[in-house]
Amino acid sequence: MKKILFIAITTFLFIQCDKQEDPFLITKDRVGRLTKEIKMKQLDSIFVQDSIVKLNPIKDALGTQGEVEIYEKGGSKLMLISPHDERNPDSKITNIQIFDSRFKTEKGLTTKSTFKDIKDNYEIDNVETTINSVVVFLKDSAIFVTIDKKQLPEDLRYNLDLKIEGTQIPEDATFKYFMVGWETGE
Repeated sequence: MKKILFIAITTFLFIQCDKQEDPFLITKDRVGRLTKEIKMKQLDSIFVQDSIVKLNPIKDALGTQGEVEIYEKGGSKLMLISPHDERNPDSKITNIQIFDSRFKTEKGLTTKSTFKDIKDNYEIDNVETTINSVVVFLKDSAIFVTIDKKQLPEDLRYNLDLKIEGTQIPEDATFKYFMVGWETGE
């Protein structure tokens, strides 16, 4: 009996050790190693192997504050991280702009995806029109993408009052921005 229990525990431990977190997976509450609960001051320890570039350095800051870009040691830009409160190192992350195409959702959506990938795998919650683009929000997801209006049919590009629907966006439209936005409750 002890031998069977030992084998079961050993097998369980090997399986658990083998399940490493995908550092590029995007879920509802996670982007790679980041979660909704991470504070800006924790980024230094999370990205210890990468480079953090502070975009608006705050004089005498005690920790990471304000927007930061994360670069891989090899120089590849991974993401832009924006906090709820620029001046507070205890502030949580509200927006993440993804640059690296290795970041992907469980359904395979990346920076290199097209609008067809959204249509095939997600339900669109809302489409908002701006001067130069449309922002597509996905239902039950923290992900939203921006598509340049230059990729839309010409009759949809110039009328700011026109409500654009997902059915009017061409399937081959690519993303200008691939974003994750979290409500922080702050």
